[in-house]
Amino acid sequence: MLKKIKFKTGIKKEIISLILLVVITGVSTGYYNFTKNQINYQYKEMLGNVYFKKTLNHFIDELEPRFKKISHRIQVGETFDNILEQYSVKQSDIFAIKNTLSKKVNLNKLNTDQKIHLTIDQTDNTIIKFLFQISNKERIILTQDFQKKSFNQKVVLTKLKKEIIYKENIILQSLYKSAINKKIPINVITEFARVYGFQVDFQRDIKKQDKFQIMYEIFTDEKKRLIETGNILYANLIMSGENNSLYYFEKKGAEGHYDKNGKSVKKALMKTPINGARLSSPYGMRKHPIDGFNKMHRGTDFAASMGTPIMASGSGIIKKAGWCGGGGNCIVIKHNSTYQTIYAHMSKFAKGMRSGVRVKQGQTIGYVGSTGKSTGPHLHYEVLINGKRVNSQTLKLPSGKILKANERKLFETKKIKLDVLKSEIIVGLN
Repeated sequence: MLKKIKFKTGIKKEIISLILLVVITGVSTGYYNFTKNQINYQYKEMLGNVYFKKTLNHFIDELEPRFKKISHRIQVGETFDNILEQYSVKQSDIFAIKNTLSKKVNLNKLNTDQKIHLTIDQTDNTIIKFLFQISNKERIILTQDFQKKSFNQKVVLTKLKKEIIYKENIILQSLYKSAINKKIPINVITEFARVYGFQVDFQRDIKKQDKFQIMYEIFTDEKKRLIETGNILYANLIMSGENNSLYYFEKKGAEGHYDKNGKSVKKALMKTPINGARLSSPYGMRKHPIDGFNKMHRGTDFAASMGTPIMASGSGIIKKAGWCGGGGNCIVIKHNSTYQTIYAHMSKFAKGMRSGVRVKQGQTIGYVGSTGKSTGPHLHYEVLINGKRVNSQTLKLPSGKILKANERKLFETKKIKLDVLKSEIIVGLN
């Protein structure tokens, strides 16, 4: 009997506890909803208040900066005027800036990727400050003088320190990859390939275990950041155990790279306008990989990775940079009254490449692709002499200049100095 009473009492306690929990929850929920409604009502009242609206708008206006800083990277085809006009700069400011800058800079020849920095007063789109980077070493800063209604000019020069760097490596896959592994700057690698491109076939001449040596200039700022690279002072491509040393000789009218005998490596056209590729289809009859029938292949195909830089094999003027049907994206360069070259199947053109643009030998003009009638990434390269296509790989070009008399004496002295400098750096590295 006693057990039954205790059991019933326990049940009553649980029921009472449950009821109390329900009541407390209900009261809390009701209070929360009441409070929430009150807060929402108060917010609506506050937001509807005229004076609050004015105060809020005032703070928003204050939060938006009066002076806006703009950094613009120059794109292909842009002019100085339309760059500033797209930021609604006043014509009077554009005229004043052009008038000041034109004494120092040719504004009709803006470089792609060059940067313009400006600070604008958004109340009337007046330029307060204007910064123009002329080069890695020099920049011009213009500040508005409202009293004189003109711009004050200040030229800032960055102090650069020149260093001589020496690197060497064994070629296991390609010259390009072996150089990248040694952290050699891309433009130095490109210049190395350009210099040897006159006499070396990078597809057939270079073998695994061949070596390269390179000594070049770099320029760093006060924070030791690489700002730009200079000349390749010495280069050596050791192929099948044979040295092919080149020395940089700097003299007006004879500037360039020469072999140990004082003979210039420079010729009208490079033998290979691409680095790190292999000859996949030579000039001559072949079965077309897409059409399936035999036809004359009037060019040379170089297989390479997608995006590999393609160089102009000689200096000249671009006659065409566009779509060439089966050739895909292509560039045609006229070098002189005799020579013309064609580069086809590009993935894209280098910035600034268009008809009428003058390019230098070894300059990057585009990148390997597979556009048009193509089965894979490669460069289709053609050389035309007086309008007739010829085999670029067997083409005999005039030999380079040979230094004589006083120039030869100066070169021999320079060569000895570079050899000594190279030896000293190697000893220092070890």
